[in-house]
Amino acid sequence: MSEPTPSTASSGATGTALPVPEPIRVSRPDEFPGEVEMTLLEHLEELRRRVLRSLLALVVSAAVCLVLVRPLVRLLQVPAVGMRFLQLAPGEFLFVSLKVAGYAGLTLVLPYILYEVLSFVLPGLTRRERRLVAPAVAASAVLFLAGLAFAWWALVPAALRFLVNYGADVVEPIWSIERYLDFVLLLMVATGLAFELPVLQLLLGAFGLVGSRTMLGSWRWVVLGSALAGAVLTPSTDPVTMLLLTGAITALFLIGVALVALVEQVRPEPG
Repeated sequence: MSEPTPSTASSGATGTALPVPEPIRVSRPDEFPGEVEMTLLEHLEELRRRVLRSLLALVVSAAVCLVLVRPLVRLLQVPAVGMRFLQLAPGEFLFVSLKVAGYAGLTLVLPYILYEVLSFVLPGLTRRERRLVAPAVAASAVLFLAGLAFAWWALVPAALRFLVNYGADVVEPIWSIERYLDFVLLLMVATGLAFELPVLQLLLGAFGLVGSRTMLGSWRWVVLGSALAGAVLTPSTDPVTMLLLTGAITALFLIGVALVALVEQVRPEPG
């Protein structure tokens, strides 16, 4: 007696074979039928191309900034009014020029690098998550530049005033150009990264990982973390700069909580 084929089944007493219905594939609204599934090797090849494009953009941007490095160095010297800068070793200004050009080039090309990173992970996101990519990139770039501006106009002058006045009656302030620029660039970049906090909060809220009430309920830990971040991210470790940076991070956190609450209000109810 032959066994029934996978497409048929016995009807019991009659012995007739009935067709088994094929499983129905239910399309999810987040699927993208126009996209082709890639193998692991194809993903690695795409990653290699995007990394190479990002590195090429960084090299070109840094090369352009290297041509303009002297005006950039003079601009970075503006907060240190009346200070004398020395080159303490042969070739020190050359390394300073490369460092300034690298930081400036990275700042200019950062939005493009973020675009390449998000474009690589885009196929793994749902339709709703993909709509957040462009606003996230734009907000990240704007907030990073806002952090640079805040450090330039508030943190760097405050830190320099404190450090100069602290030992003005004991030592004459003559600074190494490399040490000074390391201090300024590190403080500006650290502040720019700290200003990305609202974007991180918005992404966590949009993906439903953390709600605004949970964020607001942990404000004590956030204040403590802001104080620790202000101490770690401030290269001068002076109290004025630490307090300014701590206050800025706390204010950004509260702004992020308000934005997450607004997103929760306008988000459509599931179902």
